[in-house]
Amino acid sequence: MYPRIRQQPCEPPHMTIPNRDKPWLIRTYAGHSTAEKSNELYRTNLARGQTGLSVAFDLPTQTGYDSDHVLAKGEVGKVGVPISHLGDMRTLFDGIPLDRMNTSMTINAPAAWLLSLYIATAEAQGVERSKLQGTTQNDIIKEYLSRGTYIFPPEPSLRLTADTIGFTYREVPKWNPMNVCSYHLQEAGATPVQELAFALVNAIAVLDAVKARGQVPDADFPKVVGRISFFVNAGIRFITEMCKMRAFAEMWEDITLNRYGIADPKQRLFRYGVQVNSLGLTEQQPENNVYRILLEMLAVVMSKNARARSVQLPAWNEALGLPRPWDQQWSLRLQQIVAFETDLLEYGDIFDGSKEIAARVEALKQEALAEMGRIADMGGAVAAIEAAYMKQRLVESNLKRLAAIESGEQTVVGVNAYTEGAASPLSGGGQESIMTVDESVERGQVERLNAWRATRDKAAVKAALAELVAATKEDRNVMPASIDCAKAGVTTGEWTDALRSVFGEYRAPTGVARAAGVTDGRLEATRREVDAVSRRLGRRIKMLVGKPGLDGHSNGAEQIAVRARDCGMEVVYEGIRLTPERIVNAALEESVHVVGLSILSGGHVSLVGDVLKGMREAGIGDVPVVVGGIIPPADAATLIAAGVARVYTPKDFDLTQIMRDVVAVVDNAWKEAA
Repeated sequence: MYPRIRQQPCEPPHMTIPNRDKPWLIRTYAGHSTAEKSNELYRTNLARGQTGLSVAFDLPTQTGYDSDHVLAKGEVGKVGVPISHLGDMRTLFDGIPLDRMNTSMTINAPAAWLLSLYIATAEAQGVERSKLQGTTQNDIIKEYLSRGTYIFPPEPSLRLTADTIGFTYREVPKWNPMNVCSYHLQEAGATPVQELAFALVNAIAVLDAVKARGQVPDADFPKVVGRISFFVNAGIRFITEMCKMRAFAEMWEDITLNRYGIADPKQRLFRYGVQVNSLGLTEQQPENNVYRILLEMLAVVMSKNARARSVQLPAWNEALGLPRPWDQQWSLRLQQIVAFETDLLEYGDIFDGSKEIAARVEALKQEALAEMGRIADMGGAVAAIEAAYMKQRLVESNLKRLAAIESGEQTVVGVNAYTEGAASPLSGGGQESIMTVDESVERGQVERLNAWRATRDKAAVKAALAELVAATKEDRNVMPASIDCAKAGVTTGEWTDALRSVFGEYRAPTGVARAAGVTDGRLEATRREVDAVSRRLGRRIKMLVGKPGLDGHSNGAEQIAVRARDCGMEVVYEGIRLTPERIVNAALEESVHVVGLSILSGGHVSLVGDVLKGMREAGIGDVPVVVGGIIPPADAATLIAAGVARVYTPKDFDLTQIMRDVVAVVDNAWKEAA
């Protein structure tokens, strides 16, 4: 008889292979509804093998408003979790040991505040701030170019970023205080060259601002550079995208060595996380997005010398609406299969020595350096923002991309080619294929916020806010005062208002006015239709393009505004973050013929309803309204029933055809009025 051998737990095969690289941090970008529900989602994802957290905040939190602010209406809990105070943050991480967690927070303008809440939450758990690991995105420059969640003017915003960096390198040394984010630049239309150039001039502007603040001694500056990380995008042209990442690494090595004199090679490393491209996800045949996501992921993990440190993948159905936990699990499993089932992590860099790869990398670097030179000649990234140069270039690049899809020059399977096929059994075309946030979520959040305000020490809140204002006016680092505010019970809106009282607010240039449009035969035909209807109206068709609420993703609105202009319409476009009342007033004062609303945050039903109601009360209820956004079919039907003339979703990629529809809508409204 053989002796009994006590069996050991079976280890995964990947753990027995020598010299195998460790996988990247595996994340999913998540947060919705309430802190309690988001906490439940985080625990579930961690139990399923996720190795880091990536927190999505709702738009009021991202733009520094409390959940009961007028601009927050319809936006609470829609694209992320609402965090109005320390109680919300404690609930968000309840039962999650922050000393053992690597947490990424996609937050920018109020990054100093959310980090303060995180530190206060950790210390309430008994965790020393020096043990915290994670990242605050804290990239304000790209907010003026893409997502639009800026609050203050560029210079004071850079100061807040520099204060966060100056504080964390001493107090929270394992934290990445700033994540140079080129992801949203690509979402706004950036080419690989523009993504390289704009991100690197952004990083230079931040590091120069840190030096100018004088909070970091020269001897410690390499520590600051070593904690700067990047967050990038990877599109479907995965060979070019992989070459872009190698170019990023080589250019960052050069900048840190030759511009800043960083001697330690480890502190010159290009450290980056990635979420692959959401811009290319399609509403038509959405199941194809699974293949797109995989190919885009390969761009950032195959080249060992330029491999991502963390990866988060969108879900296959994000062009339809908010993904469900199962959809996020599917994206998580994709990462795990690549990391643990394939042999990817067992080899060195398989692209070293390739002449094709080397040539493409060098070409990208030279083009990016030329673009960086143009921006430097203008005075740097901030000057290029204020002159609308970078924003204009992004609008133009996006115009070219969309024009190429419209013309068929760029193939998108299921959109402009191979469009015939069976209905997807995954989506089913109904609300059940996505997650929806009930309207009661906002009411509950506001009730909890009011209860929080009622039970806190008002004198302590007043004193903490006074110290924050004093620190801001006296040019001191705002982080210590912000942490004290968090512990005193100050709310997100109160913290932001305190800084607004010193810094003021800001509206960034839209880049639309000077953007060069496109032209073709179809556009000329549409111009003739615009001319014909304009003659019947007695004046040029005038279109108001508005973005109600806090959604700062302005790409679609910008493209509509430019195409309407190129078709011969007169266009009124004031940019992002407008109240329904302001849109109604603009429609009334400008005597527009049609109002176009763009909303991608999920708040379309309530926000459009408020605009329609306001227009009726103002006596312009006969002016037609068209709406675009990520709008599920049931919501589209609701909007049509409420009086909206047309609803457009990501499947409606042909901008020229949309313009023809708008002209017909205006013509029909004129005929009915006559």
